[in-house]
Amino acid sequence: MIKIVDLKKSFNSNPVLDGVNLEIETGKTTVIIGRSGCGKTVLLKHICALLVPDEGKVYVDNIDVGEAKSAELYKLRKKIGVVFQGSALLDSLTVAENISLGLREHTKLSKQEIDKIVKEKLDLVELDESVEGKKPIELSGGMKKRVAIARALAMEPTYLLYDEPTT
Repeated sequence: MIKIVDLKKSFNSNPVLDGVNLEIETGKTTVIIGRSGCGKTVLLKHICALLVPDEGKVYVDNIDVGEAKSAELYKLRKKIGVVFQGSALLDSLTVAENISLGLREHTKLSKQEIDKIVKEKLDLVELDESVEGKKPIELSGGMKKRVAIARALAMEPTYLLYDEPTT
């Protein structure tokens, strides 16, 4: 479960989050809707511990993200898949390398097992094997988004966070 308690965050004295409270129970889908610049992305970045709160608490699986030690955060982040608004694919890597990055870095799976997962995730997002060797610059915007989703799913995360999923 994810629990946010009185979360506050400002940038250059500009409050972006001002006392946000939210509880997302395990197995539930939650959508956060708001105008541009209202703090949706900032909230997601707090959940995956890319930002630290000015005040308040963020709990994921009963772990206080802001107080967690680096080993605990490392373990927790492997449970979170994130699809960023601009896809955040690494331009120097192929589609297959982007999707398999977490698997190669954080598991002891064989190359054959990783290749199988890459193919499964591409199939899941309705892309075929012909895109595996392409670089992100060779893909349309929609294809990039689907590759980003495949990458987020590759580690079989407990939590899946989408930033602007319909862009």
